[in-house]
Amino acid sequence: MLLPYLHENLTEAGCDEAGRGCLAGAVYAAAVILPRDFRDGRLNDSKQLTERQRYALREVIEREAVAWAVGVVSPQEIDEVNILRASILAMHRALDGLSVRPQHVLVDGNRFRPYRDVPHTTVVKGDGKYLSIAAASILAKTYRDDYMLRLHGEFPGYGWDRNKGYPTRQHREAIAKYGTTPYHRLTFNLLGRDRQLALDFG
Repeated sequence: MLLPYLHENLTEAGCDEAGRGCLAGAVYAAAVILPRDFRDGRLNDSKQLTERQRYALREVIEREAVAWAVGVVSPQEIDEVNILRASILAMHRALDGLSVRPQHVLVDGNRFRPYRDVPHTTVVKGDGKYLSIAAASILAKTYRDDYMLRLHGEFPGYGWDRNKGYPTRQHREAIAKYGTTPYHRLTFNLLGRDRQLALDFG
């Protein structure tokens, strides 16, 4: 059973990101403030849910949340600042988009940079522990999936409708065959270790 909050008397926003380990596409993050009495037994870490469950819960979250927002950092920005900073920046942008200012931020993972003067707590595997982080994980995941499906329409050869930009064998083989797109993260090891070494030294 996920916990409704860490601090009962504070307006608390949950934050999570999606797409950090991908070879292509932006990184997405979401911030969600849920009502104190919010309960939905289906809500869980987005990775534990089916696609249909995630999209059904997105409708519930958007309808019932006190406030929610999504933040995006482009592949070019990721290459400029590195993926950790980009993930945190995406969460900051999501927090910027909230219509209600949180008094505390719950962040999935163990790394974060302070957001303005708002206290925060990092929680390892927080999307399986707190409702607000789980809600943020669902929004970040579904909005990023929608984005990758749009990119797939532009570049159908990379299988982004299935792999969503993650480093699958199919994705890496497509990069080797077709080259990169404007959406690939050029600072990442796009071909895999052995093939990248061959490329670097060949």
